[in-house]
Amino acid sequence: MIKDGIGGASTRVGLDFEERVNLLLVFAKTPRYSVQGDSIFYDGEKVAQSIGKNKLYRFLEKRGVDYKTVLSKKLLPDEALYVQNQRKVFIIEMKFQEVAGSVDEKLQTCDFKKRQYQKLFKLLKIDVEFIYILSDWFKKPEYKDTLSFISDVGCNYYFHMLPLKVLGLPIPKK
Repeated sequence: MIKDGIGGASTRVGLDFEERVNLLLVFAKTPRYSVQGDSIFYDGEKVAQSIGKNKLYRFLEKRGVDYKTVLSKKLLPDEALYVQNQRKVFIIEMKFQEVAGSVDEKLQTCDFKKRQYQKLFKLLKIDVEFIYILSDWFKKPEYKDTLSFISDVGCNYYFHMLPLKVLGLPIPKK
């Protein structure tokens, strides 16, 4: 298992998640970032838009995509972030466990879900990344295979932090 997740995790500059929390609140607490409605700004310039839960479907509808013609069932991500300059949507699922439970199996669904989201955004030529934010519970040895699977199918995971670099967003200078 890789300490602190994979892909760009060596950088400690990112969004901190100590528990399940609204993405917009995390950005609002990040230096040089501000939030107005669902828009995220860095030094006054819009850099991203929060489109989690049902906002995702309003986002698609405004662009002429009816999810019912693409998917048989609506998916509701914990969070989703559209980064315009990359034409990329980051689907962010937060899993914070303290006891064994059904989340074990849910982690193994990222490949299916990512493919479903890719179908939705393909018509708009927008790429999709699927990311888990995990609690330390998942650092246990019994999750080694599950975490390897997540990486093998092209999804990502991080523990308590989502590096801004991964999102392609500006990193505040210290």
